[in-house]
Amino acid sequence: MLRNELIAWINQVLEVDNFQDYAPNGLQVEGREMVQKIVCAVTASRAAIDYAIGQKADMLLVHHGMFWKNEMPCIVGWKKERISRLLAHQINLLAYHLPLDAHPKWGNNAMLAERLAWKLESTAEQGLLNIGRTEKKQSLFEFAKHIEQILQRKPLVIGDWDKTIENIAWCSGGAQGFFPAVCMDSKIDAYITGEASEAQYHYAHETGTAFIAAGHHATEKFGVQALSRAICDEFGVQSVFFDEENPI
Repeated sequence: MLRNELIAWINQVLEVDNFQDYAPNGLQVEGREMVQKIVCAVTASRAAIDYAIGQKADMLLVHHGMFWKNEMPCIVGWKKERISRLLAHQINLLAYHLPLDAHPKWGNNAMLAERLAWKLESTAEQGLLNIGRTEKKQSLFEFAKHIEQILQRKPLVIGDWDKTIENIAWCSGGAQGFFPAVCMDSKIDAYITGEASEAQYHYAHETGTAFIAAGHHATEKFGVQALSRAICDEFGVQSVFFDEENPI
């Protein structure tokens, strides 16, 4: 498959031009023109790059790339090590951030809801903030245990364990910043994201809305796999997922 044709298809289906992002979406490091095998991962870490090299992959497809707004632009240290490996082995680095979070079929939030049996009712914030409900009413304790079982990671939970959970809001990754606005909606029983900041403890206790940080990596590893499967179905290339152990 020609790299540029594959990228054009992804850019179109993810509607990348519709997002105001703080990272470039699409091709970040150019490799060989023909793509036959893809490694997908959450982050373009050195471990993921080395895995792609070992797999003799032509492309590394990730959610978290290497170039971010306000980041030092110099290609030194860890960034030089990553990029030099990609260039030496002619591996394309393709990254999709917010467009992959928000995609209604293959996005991180959509796949999280599918895995956890949540029903989506509406979205906000560029489609990133999801509002819906659980499959059945349950206590916060039961709700948190289900998340732990599916994601294979113990979540951080702030709230009354006996609180009934039905109406929820969620956004994968580091989206704790949405929580203050979510708390203002008295109908929302719990908010689920990947990470927590100090302030979330107080918001949760003072508003009664439960807060769950289920892991940045854990909540964002399903979208890139779903996108990779779609690419395989569309173009007949091979794909393998690298699941790096990350406690955050």
